[in-house]
Amino acid sequence: MKLWKSRSGVAAWLVASLVFVSACSGSGGGGKASGGAESPPASSAGSASQEKQSQEAAPADPLGKYDPPIEITTVRIVNDTYKYAEGDTIDNNVWTRSIQEKLGITVKNNWVVSGDAPGGQGEQKMNVSIASGDLPDFIPVNSRQLKQLVEADLLMDLTDVYEQYASPFTKEIMNQDGPNALASATFDGKLMAIPNTGSSMDGTFMIWVRSDWLQKLNLPEPKTMDDVFAISEAFTTRDPDGNGKPDTIGISLNKDLYGGYAGLEGFMNGFHAYPRQWIKDESGQLVFGSIQPEMKQALAKLQEMYKKGEIDREFGVKDQGKAAEFAAAGRVGMHFGQMWNPLWPLVDNKKNDGSAQWQSYPLVSVDDKTAQPRVNLAVGTYYAVLKKANNPEALLKIINLFVETGWGESTTPDNYAEHFTKDGVERHKYIPFQAWPARKNLDIHLHLLEAANTGDKSKLNPEEQDNERQISEYLSGKEGAELGWAYERVFGKDGSFKVVDKYVSDNLILPNEFYGAPTPTMVEKDATLQKMELEVFSKIIMGDPIDNFDKFVSDWKKLGGDAITAEVNEWHASK
Repeated sequence: MKLWKSRSGVAAWLVASLVFVSACSGSGGGGKASGGAESPPASSAGSASQEKQSQEAAPADPLGKYDPPIEITTVRIVNDTYKYAEGDTIDNNVWTRSIQEKLGITVKNNWVVSGDAPGGQGEQKMNVSIASGDLPDFIPVNSRQLKQLVEADLLMDLTDVYEQYASPFTKEIMNQDGPNALASATFDGKLMAIPNTGSSMDGTFMIWVRSDWLQKLNLPEPKTMDDVFAISEAFTTRDPDGNGKPDTIGISLNKDLYGGYAGLEGFMNGFHAYPRQWIKDESGQLVFGSIQPEMKQALAKLQEMYKKGEIDREFGVKDQGKAAEFAAAGRVGMHFGQMWNPLWPLVDNKKNDGSAQWQSYPLVSVDDKTAQPRVNLAVGTYYAVLKKANNPEALLKIINLFVETGWGESTTPDNYAEHFTKDGVERHKYIPFQAWPARKNLDIHLHLLEAANTGDKSKLNPEEQDNERQISEYLSGKEGAELGWAYERVFGKDGSFKVVDKYVSDNLILPNEFYGAPTPTMVEKDATLQKMELEVFSKIIMGDPIDNFDKFVSDWKKLGGDAITAEVNEWHASK
């Protein structure tokens, strides 16, 4: 399962990595291996249309092998979680060898830097490379860097390369999360990079509740925000852990206010408020969610809950990791989070208290209008190709090989394990160019549900088989199978993907309406504006006058927000 990074630090990253490799799902599709069929080299011309003309005599083979072999150059940005089998490195590993053997491509890394966090060493090194013009032929970039390279007219138009060489399965994956992934890499109608796709649906928010506490206190499941408020009050005042002490709180919150565990996004969504998201107003213009009136209403309610002791008095100094300690210790019974929360931190609560049970619920509304989660574009990296590069189609061939090995019809459990999970090592990280199916985790839930209903496990892919095994071990009462409990809470019949499935089936997921590169004023001012938002909102929750929100809105506009809004709408008008 590929998870988008939250702000909880190392612990959440380890969870994300665990789920990333353990929850991949087959979505069907094509892209079968070619058995080594040859594919002639592409033209070195800057336009991919010339590439198309040069291939008209021979249909493109998405997995065709070069003979003679070719070499391509790229760069790699890694992190401390990269682990290797003995003798392997980022330059020589199972993926580089498979790319050589199956595609006839040797990948040369011009440089390798550790530090993939936003603003980290990798991003800084790439910025230096762009400024100096010392670039490889195949370039991994973020959205801002992509825009820079497009404006400098350094990149190849990949429109025809994509159409000709992306396998049917790769094309399916590129569109599983909607059209915005490819749209975000398209400039003036030209596809200027291939996005490393992820899953927006996996980032939807939901409510997590200690269902054993609900039953103990005879409380209804949350159907409205009023139910949420009642549950929070009861968990604070009615001694749900039964120890006779007033030591529990109603709802978790972290000092950053946002994030995949104990953030406020889902709570705000219940008020139809969308912090740090761009939404359309009634005129069709894009406006910033954090300054809309619904935010003030939600903050006022949070202030009320804080005064009643339902929110940790020390939330302002606790990151997600520290906030999670309350849950692990059985001190809190509800939070707004994401589908992966059972794997961290809720599994620690289960280890400490075997009777603890957590249940996920869809977001609920403060009124008669349905609550809807709003999500960001699930693309962090783009793969661009310099105009002068030979064989631009090699990029698509490597991506085709990645998705076919992971989830295609031709893969096998042994082949998957060799390239993804063998010896507990996250081998998928080695390959330089990737794309991930948006539905893979939802499909795990649906396929496991079908297998449970029919008794037929033969259709489960390798990852689904592994998840089914761990869940079965937990359900059979095997000692030490808490991880199986976590997977059951995610993928089981009543797991968190039941909520995600409802969101998808009912077409409830809303996108962030802005998915372009940061605008000039964003680059200059956004960090300051976000810091101001965090400070003002935190202080309001802890008791500052609620009307300070109005001053925040005014200040946000004057300190760069109005300029950002104008730039965002200029981008919107160009799409």
